[in-house]
Amino acid sequence: MKVMGGYDFPGSNSNIDLHALTGWIPERIAMHSDNQTFNKDSSFRMLYQRFHKGDVLITTATGVMTDEEGEHWGLVPTHAYAVLDIREYKGLRFLQLKNPWSHLRWKGRYSENDIKSWTPELQKYLNFDPRTAQKIDNGIFWIAWEDLYKYYDVIYLSWNPGLFKESTCIHSTWDAKQGPVKDAYSLANNPQYRLEVQCPQGGAAVWILLSRHITDKDDFAHNREFITMVVYKTDGKKIYYPADPPPYVDGIRINSPHYLTKITLTSPGTHTFTLVVSQYEKQNTIHYTLRVYSACKFTFSKIPTPYAVSKRMNGQWKGHSAGGCGNFRDTCKNNPIYQFQMDKTGPLLLELRGPRQYSVGLEVVTVSSIGDPGSLGFQKKNSGDYRCGFCYLEIENISPGTYNIIPSTFLPQQEGPFFLDFNTAIPLKISQLQ
Repeated sequence: MKVMGGYDFPGSNSNIDLHALTGWIPERIAMHSDNQTFNKDSSFRMLYQRFHKGDVLITTATGVMTDEEGEHWGLVPTHAYAVLDIREYKGLRFLQLKNPWSHLRWKGRYSENDIKSWTPELQKYLNFDPRTAQKIDNGIFWIAWEDLYKYYDVIYLSWNPGLFKESTCIHSTWDAKQGPVKDAYSLANNPQYRLEVQCPQGGAAVWILLSRHITDKDDFAHNREFITMVVYKTDGKKIYYPADPPPYVDGIRINSPHYLTKITLTSPGTHTFTLVVSQYEKQNTIHYTLRVYSACKFTFSKIPTPYAVSKRMNGQWKGHSAGGCGNFRDTCKNNPIYQFQMDKTGPLLLELRGPRQYSVGLEVVTVSSIGDPGSLGFQKKNSGDYRCGFCYLEIENISPGTYNIIPSTFLPQQEGPFFLDFNTAIPLKISQLQ
């Protein structure tokens, strides 16, 4: 309860509240979202089966509607209803709902006033007498599944964590000063984790719940933090570019304190993922918990960095020094040049950050080597395609020697400041040549 602001926390939707009180796993299903696909048939089948197994508690909520619409249909706008029962009868699908106000019921099909739809057989099967129900409004009613997904907006689920044999969690903090406000171009500063799953024959399910800690009631009542989880299948290596490689599971950024990611594994063996915490327009430091629930064995850890030393050089492309990429032979030689010396073989990570409106890249050129570099030797290496505002070059092992680094924009005369970050396992000697 401490991470929800204490016992006197503002109410919200059922899965957030139930997670705070019981620890059951929250899930949100949007029925009318542009970002989230909704299959009405498979969703009903899942709800029906899991509800009757006792695996899940369910509520559903209406969206925004006018007062006239609400009055016409007997619904309260942006209001949650408990799901008491789910039934099927001769191809018809029903949910029994309860308005927590204990009055004000649905007025559409299969309401207590819709006498013609209530056949004697259906009344008996659902144990419902519309004439008796007309005498008292207790807020309980049946609604057809087709009407629910037409007139309601969201389904909230709370899953029993006992469904999973294995689980663990990591608590951490993402400082507001780490990385840009938007991570549309670079994930270099996003928290990243390695998840390795041992999938047995027959497959397995793995769920990851990202929960932002709420330490202030006003923060919860006016939640402006949009968080999500993005999953990559890259053998647990760190991810720098949001779309390269493409995400295995891309998250939807929502201003809820919880975000649930589901992974379904079908092939036996070891599956290794990189999990990236992402946030839209990060303004504040966030404290969070990552919980992994799995039906099989797994290992879960923060991705370590081999770089003990970091050094930043501040520079700028201006006038003569804004030379552009190698396509512009007459001017590219004027770009800023930095030189560094490696005394021992080790890893190197170079990161270049410039104005977002410019595509940037960098190149490393060998000036001289100490001894025979063997297979580690190279004449030139570059960061690949020029990218908006950020690029990197990672060399797992670079041999001792002297190297030049040339940061550039794609086009000449693109002026602006940049940061060039050197990350190594040992201290470097860095100087600017031009």
